[in-house]
Amino acid sequence: MPRSPIADFLAAPAAGPILDVRAPAEYAQGHIPGALSLPLFSDDERARVGTTYKQMSPEKAVLVGLDFFGPKMRAMVEQARQLAPGQEVRLHCWRGGMRSGAVQWLLELAGFRVTLLDHGYKDYRRWAAAEFARPRELRILGGYTGSGKTVVLHELAARGEPVLDLEGLAHHKGSSFGSLGQPAQPTQEQFENDLAAALAALPPGRPVWVEDESRSIGSRHIPTPFFDQMQAAPLLALDVPRAARVPKLALEYGRHDAGALASAILRLRKRLGGLVTKEALAAIADNDMATMVDLVLTYYDKTYAHTMASVPAGRQTIPVSAADTDGPANAALVLAAAKDIAV
Repeated sequence: MPRSPIADFLAAPAAGPILDVRAPAEYAQGHIPGALSLPLFSDDERARVGTTYKQMSPEKAVLVGLDFFGPKMRAMVEQARQLAPGQEVRLHCWRGGMRSGAVQWLLELAGFRVTLLDHGYKDYRRWAAAEFARPRELRILGGYTGSGKTVVLHELAARGEPVLDLEGLAHHKGSSFGSLGQPAQPTQEQFENDLAAALAALPPGRPVWVEDESRSIGSRHIPTPFFDQMQAAPLLALDVPRAARVPKLALEYGRHDAGALASAILRLRKRLGGLVTKEALAAIADNDMATMVDLVLTYYDKTYAHTMASVPAGRQTIPVSAADTDGPANAALVLAAAKDIAV
């Protein structure tokens, strides 16, 4: 049967939607971005086939699989027609083996045009790892907490600059408060899958803007090969006065539930100390967001200053002074400063 290599498979949206025939738990753990779930086996069925394979024989496992597959063939065809009305699909399982082969046979029998991924989802994971290691020209946007870096990145994107939004992919803004207002974080595997797809979609030959991040964004970790590139790339450090950052953060945090804010403070209590933690919690109770933010910024500002002091001497760092947190104005300042980056 004809099989498509991963690069061709991903670059052929006209060949229809991607159907993932692995079990639901496999799909939930991580899948190709945009892929739709069309499981051949349920999680329990997959476990039973695997147990039979290990404890008895591959031949017995095939028979058990057919027992499960047979009664659901019509339902799978009907579901596939709902997912792909044009009856053209791209299909894969874990390794491009019997599961995808069986579903390909079924769908082709039902009149579908099927493109099968060679080596399956496992090959996508290899492709993703290669994307993380691919050398890229990066420009890292740093700055104290509350400087409006994400707003600047969005403004740069609006001006046509290539931007990689790591915090958007991770569903987290990076601090103890980073989960506020965000959907649940993806699994680590899914974060990596989405990141690889975002990297591959960037225009070649142009510098890419990325927000300065620690290795972890919430509970998700930036893959080491790409994080190492970030650490070596030129850093443009946005310097916004604290007096401008406090009201910005107070406005943002004031939109959130007091209980969620208190939980974020309690996660920092060992770093803030008992007295500051108590004062910050009291400020939340009094709806005094400016005082709470001012207390917490003392910790975050010290942490950022320490990080900046430890930047390797050989890394190009360009300070960008700004009067306030105005996104369009600061994007213009950052673009102007980027002209000083040594090529």
